[in-house]
Amino acid sequence: MTTEHPFHVPTVDIGAYVGQGTAEERAAAAAAFDRAARTVGFVQVVGHGVPTSVTDAFAAALDEFFHLPLEVKKQYRTPPAVNRGYAPPKTESLSLSLGLAPSNRMHDFFEAFNIGAAVSDHPGLDLPEADYPENVWPAEAERFRAAVSAYFDEAGRVARTLTTLFADALGLPAGFFERFTDHSLDVLRMNNYALEAGELELDGDLTGMGEHTDYGIVTVLWADQVAGLQVLGRDGGWHDVVPADGALLINLGDLMARWTNERWMSTLHRVKPPIVDGRVERRRSAAFFHDGNIDAVIETLPTCLDDGRTPYAPITVGEHIRAKLAGSRAGVANTDAEREAARVLAAQGS
Repeated sequence: MTTEHPFHVPTVDIGAYVGQGTAEERAAAAAAFDRAARTVGFVQVVGHGVPTSVTDAFAAALDEFFHLPLEVKKQYRTPPAVNRGYAPPKTESLSLSLGLAPSNRMHDFFEAFNIGAAVSDHPGLDLPEADYPENVWPAEAERFRAAVSAYFDEAGRVARTLTTLFADALGLPAGFFERFTDHSLDVLRMNNYALEAGELELDGDLTGMGEHTDYGIVTVLWADQVAGLQVLGRDGGWHDVVPADGALLINLGDLMARWTNERWMSTLHRVKPPIVDGRVERRRSAAFFHDGNIDAVIETLPTCLDDGRTPYAPITVGEHIRAKLAGSRAGVANTDAEREAARVLAAQGS
């Protein structure tokens, strides 16, 4: 689809928030992010300060784990209600987080491994283990835990840097989001898109990861420079997005859309990896989801009440995340995602 304004993912340098930037430099970065969040919803972020040595070791750790035999990886599978460990191909359907996948079919062919914030990370707080489960670590991948933990810490730092920027961009007091995120439900989901020979059915509906919005506040995405990620633009068309050299892709989740009453959108996206010689070209990605405290109540910000749009009803982070995960991981269609689902159906011409 062509438009008068071709789809483009803006690049925003957040170095002023990572180092000792001036007030003017910070204001410029916040304004640039605000423009991108209002119009595109995906941002290429540079100046984030994540060392190349960390991302290189992280990529090697993904290879070490995902190259293990399937029967070994399946030893680290957890029940759908536990958002940790290994998920084999075709055991999830992200479209169900919007209530959209046909016949509740679990058909997304990516495999994944999740780690996240655990009860033991927050001593002194009485947090529910169902929401903050302990991590499982594959013993067969010796370098995995150290390299993944190092990247998890860096991605978390970037996410918190961004929420500092968000407060400035939205005209809120400095540190506004800290009380909503001091025991945040942070999850790092590492994805591998590939199918073994003989498993690929070219039926015209091959789904790497179904269309969905992210669930929380902000997502920090590291990915290979391989085609596959597609973003739903304001023109109703799907557009390819590949990370620029050294950039992290940033998109906003449903909770930020609720907070801003859709001044900033939780952008719909999906993965349709390319097929080369009858095989899916391998693609790796890792999404760090900064979702907020389980007990935090999300309601429209006072600076976002002046556009005439009906505000979202207040909801806790826990209520929202549980409904989303019940869709994607357990096959229970989410019935509370009408606005997001309507955008997908409009893109499909339904």
